[in-house]
Amino acid sequence: MATVEYKGIGKSFGAVNVMRDISFLIEDHQFVVLLGPSGCGKTTLLRMTAGLETVTMGDLMIGGRRVNDVHPRDRDIAMVFQNYALYPTMKVRENIAFSLEVAKLPVAEINKRVEHAAGILNLTDYLDRYPKELSGGQRQRVAMGRAMVREAKVFLFDEPLSNLDAKLRAHMRTEIRQLHNRLKTTTIYVTHDQIEAMTMADKIVVMRGGKIEQIGTPDDVYDTPASKYVADFIGSSAINFLTGTVVSGAGQPAVDTAAGRILLPQGHGVRDGQKVICGVRPNDVTVEPEGAIKTTALLVERMGHEAQLCTGSAQGQFFAIVDKSARFEEGIEVRFDILPSKVHVFDAETEMRI
Repeated sequence: MATVEYKGIGKSFGAVNVMRDISFLIEDHQFVVLLGPSGCGKTTLLRMTAGLETVTMGDLMIGGRRVNDVHPRDRDIAMVFQNYALYPTMKVRENIAFSLEVAKLPVAEINKRVEHAAGILNLTDYLDRYPKELSGGQRQRVAMGRAMVREAKVFLFDEPLSNLDAKLRAHMRTEIRQLHNRLKTTTIYVTHDQIEAMTMADKIVVMRGGKIEQIGTPDDVYDTPASKYVADFIGSSAINFLTGTVVSGAGQPAVDTAAGRILLPQGHGVRDGQKVICGVRPNDVTVEPEGAIKTTALLVERMGHEAQLCTGSAQGQFFAIVDKSARFEEGIEVRFDILPSKVHVFDAETEMRI
């Protein structure tokens, strides 16, 4: 297998600089997710790794070898595309075997690899079907099988689940992660879906505007987001943001906001009078009759096992996860308490974590 290392990677299209100073290491066997919105540079970085885009500056290393000028077929990588990229006139068996036939491997070896991959991916019964006769999930497994048989050092996935419905995406997330656990191939996976990133990754690289915002485990980026941007991007229920001014005095530091006072942990590195943004996740607030945060009930969204309460505050909407049996009439006052240890504090000017 192989490590993948980016050393000061940059990319320009003519005079337009779309990426700069990308530097990080992917360890052997790691499953790393490049996460961010459309246009952040994640797919461009993946395509540079594959050799489908040139590297404008910096060094791209695979297995300790500089591959900036190495042809894609000689990089020992396998890529799974968003749109499957299957040959419609070839049966499943032929699609999976195609790259091996091009490499002129012995027929017996080709058949062995194809049968092995089909067995792992539950495709044995579909080897003699054409892609049009398969479901979306089955087509994606064929694309994965085609990558598997190459026995490459690095697997690259370019938003492979975006064309599938929600239920099938959840199923395929499990299949891809199980496949990785079995093959232990270094894997780089591109997505804009933070649920995919949180459930699949060993390490997440959060990108924004051609730069890296944060690198860490799923727990790292959720529990200690490095910036307001990361805090906003990570989490299946949108985080609440309240802007205010630090009041330290002689006691416990706090932030005065238009919606109420938010207490911070003792010893927090803020200064009196500092303008900050407090981030609070909806599942970290509790409804309390005497709570410091004052809001007005707007809507309860029931999600089966729980409910999300949408309220209005002096700074806009404020969300909380509540028991599914809770009832809140529109327009009534709702107050919240927030544990100081659950408050994420960002500088109001730089939006970086304090």
